[in-house]
Amino acid sequence: MARLVMKFGGTSVGTVERIKNVALKVKREVDAGHEVAVVVSAMSGDTNRLVDLVSDVSVLHDAREYDVVVSSGEQVTIGLLSLALQGLGVSARSWLGWQIPVQTNAVHGAARIENIDCTEIIKRFEDQQVAVCAGFQGIGSDNRITTLGRGGSDTSAVALAAALKADRCDIYTDVDGIYTADPRIATKAAKLDKITYEEMLELASLGAKVLQTRSVEMAMKHRVKLQVLSSFEDLPGTLVVDEEDIVEQQVVSGVTYTRDEAKVTLQQVADRPGMAALVFGALADANINVDMIVQNVSEDGKATDLTFTVGRKEMNQALAVLDQLKDKAACRAIVPDPNVVKVSIVGMGMRSHSGVAKIMFSALAEKGINIQVISTSEIKVSVLLAEEYTELAVRTLHTAFGLDAA
Repeated sequence: MARLVMKFGGTSVGTVERIKNVALKVKREVDAGHEVAVVVSAMSGDTNRLVDLVSDVSVLHDAREYDVVVSSGEQVTIGLLSLALQGLGVSARSWLGWQIPVQTNAVHGAARIENIDCTEIIKRFEDQQVAVCAGFQGIGSDNRITTLGRGGSDTSAVALAAALKADRCDIYTDVDGIYTADPRIATKAAKLDKITYEEMLELASLGAKVLQTRSVEMAMKHRVKLQVLSSFEDLPGTLVVDEEDIVEQQVVSGVTYTRDEAKVTLQQVADRPGMAALVFGALADANINVDMIVQNVSEDGKATDLTFTVGRKEMNQALAVLDQLKDKAACRAIVPDPNVVKVSIVGMGMRSHSGVAKIMFSALAEKGINIQVISTSEIKVSVLLAEEYTELAVRTLHTAFGLDAA
């Protein structure tokens, strides 16, 4: 007998028929003798609809009331799934975040979980009752309903699994696992049987949409074993595990990309101490996150070009901040470029293999793809390219590192 947390996203519970399908999957685990807690999102499209309603009523809305409205979608789903399970003869009860309770801080719209008291749910397990829990929500220190931000149901599921000391947390989605690249671009992409927490965290932060970044961080911290699998097909999924649980490690496990990047270049900035602090300090004060950075000093040592990336949606805000600094930085021009893409390779094997960057850069050069900016970590290399080369770059790197499925 195992203790499982099963999480189903919006598309998995998008219709009554799909909710009934989820109930059958849960019943199968209950019939196998497992203790089961289920975490669900709102039905697909419901959260967007609720957000739009709030915006229609009040553009500058009270964040506390925003959370009251947008958290209501999950209440519908947990009630319907509990009814579907009861119809199959499975004892089930719905739980809203405040009823468990899932205790969070009071940052409405982007709350962070501080504690989950599972005492009552565990007591119900003894009577073979399934706990059907609302994802994405909790109760803040101000005793108000809170939400965790978009994609927060994954985080809810992992946090609940950690609190329950579950044997595994199964994340059911509309894909059947983690692939070596986006199969829509790299048609020879292969599904991974296992991937490390560190690799999954890098992939999630670099554009892979299968798991939400905060949920992977939490799983790694609490060593919650994750499995990603399909809601619609009975196929083996991908396990996210410790590095020692993978016998043979690939040098590169995956290639990913994100189009949510914009490049900004400050031309001919005065080359003196404090200029970088001035620029990036102002951006930080405006809550604009900077990613890749490169600096080139001119031959005379008096000026430098400073290039960096920000989120594409934040580009105009960043330009407004930088325009106010133009005179202080003695900057000749500010040149934005939203037509870029960040392509990355990720793999634990990079730590023990040399020549990875050489293979990457040579493969791109052979295809005539120019690299604009480079950033690295211990297990990843990212490059900034013109957006038009996205698909060619992903396919080229996928082949260069031997990831093409036979």
